[in-house]
Amino acid sequence: MLLELTINNLAVIRETRIAFGPGLNVLTGETGAGKSMVIDALGAVLGARASAELVRTGTSSARVEAIFDISEDIARDRILATLAEAGIDQAPDEPLILSRDISAAGRSTARIANRAVTAGLLTRIGELLVDIHGQSDHLSLLRPAIQLDLLDHFTGTSELRAEVASGVTSWSQLRSRIRDFDQEQRRTAQRLDLLRYQAEELSAANVQPGEDDTLQQERARLANAERLLRASADAQAALTGDSSVGDNAGAIDRLRAAIRVISDIATLDIAFESTLTRANDAIFALEDVAAEVRDYAERVELDPRRLEAVEERLELLRLMKRKYGPTLADALIYMGEIARELASIESDEHDIDALRADEANLRQRLGDTAARLSSIRRAGAVELARSVEQSIRDLQMGSAIFEVRFETLPDDDGVPLADGTRVAINHTGADRITFYLATNRGETLRPLARVASGGETARLMLALKSILA
Repeated sequence: MLLELTINNLAVIRETRIAFGPGLNVLTGETGAGKSMVIDALGAVLGARASAELVRTGTSSARVEAIFDISEDIARDRILATLAEAGIDQAPDEPLILSRDISAAGRSTARIANRAVTAGLLTRIGELLVDIHGQSDHLSLLRPAIQLDLLDHFTGTSELRAEVASGVTSWSQLRSRIRDFDQEQRRTAQRLDLLRYQAEELSAANVQPGEDDTLQQERARLANAERLLRASADAQAALTGDSSVGDNAGAIDRLRAAIRVISDIATLDIAFESTLTRANDAIFALEDVAAEVRDYAERVELDPRRLEAVEERLELLRLMKRKYGPTLADALIYMGEIARELASIESDEHDIDALRADEANLRQRLGDTAARLSSIRRAGAVELARSVEQSIRDLQMGSAIFEVRFETLPDDDGVPLADGTRVAINHTGADRITFYLATNRGETLRPLARVASGGETARLMLALKSILA
């Protein structure tokens, strides 16, 4: 309902504010008083083309502001949904304020709820708010969307329709998320193949921390095994003596001989006992060294196969470091990163499976709700047609026949109905309706937009308004 219209500097109107009340409001006045300018002003604030010619002579701009109460408007849900799509939060029980500023240069600025908007959005909202009736105007009643609004108002299905609208929004958002997931999966497919290959390669390599250092040491021993054995034998001979070298005694035997002499000295001079003690310690140390040299010599292997295996392993580790390093520690860290990324991708795959299941369930529930809404509409359409025919008899259309026809659009990607067919759905449901009219009995029923004259359409609108009041 239009509550108030404020006009500044528009054509012959310098400034006026018109308050409207419930029921019929009449503007009267002599020719040239500006009655048509009020209609032009209302059209401008509802999105009609606004030119600089509307600006009052001698002023720089014109302004029109309209205040509406939409709390009980039959198109309330569509108005709120359209505003929400544009990012405008409008409470249903708060006045909706539209304004239009028109400059003398021909530029205009449209606002809804004090937010700058496009003229296109203003037009969309205006078409839902006001019917401007005129013999040559294209009335909103001719539009199927408005016809559906009228039917839903008559059948009292606004809450069920809002449930469908909410479901469609949720379904669309869910489908959008699934599409985003699918696109992301396609983008990451090559990355996933690479990660799996790298994970398998590192796992097969079975890299161990510090393994390359240990193998380098082993390689050095294996590569120099003959020299190590000869050196070990020479060290053993130097420490313990070698019978193959005649009477040459080893260091241990020579130290033992020296200890015997030192012991004699310590017997004669007690002050030399500390020297004897250190000599005995030395012999023990040399014997330990000799044992270690012997054990080492026993461990040294002349094993060409093992050397080859170590070389191959070191080459593999060098490859791992070159690809994932530069160190084995870095390669192991990268292996952990791969595992985490793969787990994340696999988790996403589980997520999308869950989303697909949610989407299928929501699609089914949405189809059930849309079917209930359609059933109520179809029953109500029969009652509406009967009421319209009774009402237009008083408007000199006594022989007219009125009918509401329904259509659903097949859509393989739509919502399922009880019979298993899939149909397209939007925020108003799955029904596409059209008002049909035959102005005289015996004539073929045709869509209202094709058969009704301007006067007949105006009378039909009045009949509908009286029924819905």
